Amino acid sequence: MPPAADSAHDSASDSAAPAPASASAPAPASAFDFDSAYDELLAAWPRSTTVAELPTPYGATHLLRHGPEDGPPVLLLPGGGSTAVSWRTTAAALGATHRVYAVDLVGGPGRSRPDGRPIRTAADLTAWLDAVLDGLGLSSAAFCGHSYGGWIALRYALAAPDRTDRLALLDPTGCFAGFRPGYLLRALPTLLRPTAARTAAFLAWESGGAEHDPLVRRLDALAAERPSRRPVTGPRPTPAELAALRPPALVLLAEGSRAHDARGVAQRAKALGLRTDTVPGATHHTLPATLPPRALEVLTAFLTP
Repeated sequence: MPPAADSAHDSASDSAAPAPASASAPAPASAFDFDSAYDELLAAWPRSTTVAELPTPYGATHLLRHGPEDGPPVLLLPGGGSTAVSWRTTAAALGATHRVYAVDLVGGPGRSRPDGRPIRTAADLTAWLDAVLDGLGLSSAAFCGHSYGGWIALRYALAAPDRTDRLALLDPTGCFAGFRPGYLLRALPTLLRPTAARTAAFLAWESGGAEHDPLVRRLDALAAERPSRRPVTGPRPTPAELAALRPPALVLLAEGSRAHDARGVAQRAKALGLRTDTVPGATHHTLPATLPPRALEVLTAFLTP
């Protein structure tokens, strides 16, 4: 792929956000619904947000940028089945002081395109993030990941500590504990035969009436019907690996998470010397869209060098 063209090391497709989805070619109704919902949520981002597309060996990576160009860089990684636009409120808060880059996972339901080498291993994920940092002209950055994005961020911090300034994990899965059996049982229909309706019902069950951004919930439900590749998974990091984690880390847990035992995760993280905090009233899938002001303050303060 051609090298990046402009001073920010982004591709020539760099533009102001948002741009309406193209309707020049026929597509399933669900594709139009997803694009419309994505654009609606993107339009709710701060006006200064721009979009860019970075070429990497693993495919074109779509990302959103917000905040001062000279601010400390932070990469936001969404959970599995979610997209960059889910970070709207987090990016708006961090963007007051930080340069925020929210990415769509290559192979996920967003606007990144898996038109390069397939991502098959955790090492491939590390190489992909290396390419993203290189494309942005960054030697290092802070990483903030939610759910599966937290697992990716943690794996990257373990593999590339010199490129990871700080690490914030929002209700991370696969990092300190396994899923609750009841959560997996509820999720099974959405895994065996994913539909927007089934996913919407699952999200409603997990959130249990907690505040949840309706635009994000709708987009995440529609994402279930979009083509995506099987995500790379792997074992949880070993206690020895976690004990050797070099970058400062914050584990921010959802008090009402049904994905795992948040209290047990906090105990394990604390035992490893990691900083932990809890988001009252939040559940696994209401994050990161509905982080309350105090949690945003904790996150911003932690990510500030």
